[in-house]
Amino acid sequence: MIGLKRGLVKGARISALGVHVPERVLTNDDIAQFLDTSDEWITTRTGIRERRIARVDEAASDLAVAAAERCLAASDIEACDLDLVIVTTISPDHLMPATASIVADRLGARRAGAFDVQAGCTGFVYGLAIATAFVAASIYEHVLVLGAEVLSKMVDWEDRGTCVLFGDGAGAVLVQPTDNGSIFSFDLGNDGSGAQYLSVPAGGSRLPATYATVRDHDHAMHMVGSEVFKFATRTVTESCEKVLDDAGLTVEDVDLFVPHQANIRIIESAARRLGFTDGQVFSNLDRYGNTSCASIPLCLHEASENGRLKKGDMLLMAGFGAGLTWGSCLTKWEL
Repeated sequence: MIGLKRGLVKGARISALGVHVPERVLTNDDIAQFLDTSDEWITTRTGIRERRIARVDEAASDLAVAAAERCLAASDIEACDLDLVIVTTISPDHLMPATASIVADRLGARRAGAFDVQAGCTGFVYGLAIATAFVAASIYEHVLVLGAEVLSKMVDWEDRGTCVLFGDGAGAVLVQPTDNGSIFSFDLGNDGSGAQYLSVPAGGSRLPATYATVRDHDHAMHMVGSEVFKFATRTVTESCEKVLDDAGLTVEDVDLFVPHQANIRIIESAARRLGFTDGQVFSNLDRYGNTSCASIPLCLHEASENGRLKKGDMLLMAGFGAGLTWGSCLTKWEL
């Protein structure tokens, strides 16, 4: 297992936030109408009661643009001022071009660079780390980081082990310079030996699309849940401990812990191992499901809106996902 320790990072902050979710709500009871499952079965095993589902004509870029527009409206800049647009996603519009290119164009970010980050559900933390590095190094001043997913189009709706887990949504944050150095530390890691436990087997150069791959649902997500659970609970704990140690802080210093919203059992297990109280942990999994790269920004927005996350609070974020990847970030909230 390889860990990438980023150490202390100064000179960057999250300065604005915006989110967007589709209008359609798909409940567990709705799923039980076409799949052999029930609200009780899904809720007990996952903590999910409902999720948002994009329209047939909606792609990741559509949700991302809506979230980005709200983020920019809450900021002190316009799209034309952006230096870089980073989209983190596992459900891009296309394999090529990058979804970030589409988003930047639709926003009117004419002078911005743009690229996608594919790091599984850890993507948002990876994207935030990249943005922070550019800003802290004084290379760029205004970097937009988005997590955008339309996972409803990436699942096999006949597989109750996966399709009940995922939902659609998007979140955006603006990263800008600060004199306070509010983003304190990162820890990013990857263990490629577990790649087979969470994947979309077909559609790339290893297994191009054929009649057989479509027939066998190889373009949908495949997951070995027990292995992902063991990986997530172990690595989230270790990664969070690293970033806290880097900053010379402890669990008691954290006001809010926002983990990736994958499964309530994973969230509870990681929180318990780290020693967090229920009041320190934020989750909206029950209403949105696993939105992959969008899950953390969706939580940040809701926590900020309802007063759970306030200016000056110490925030710890943690992600994990396909790769297998993990990542944590410690920051002082300045909104």
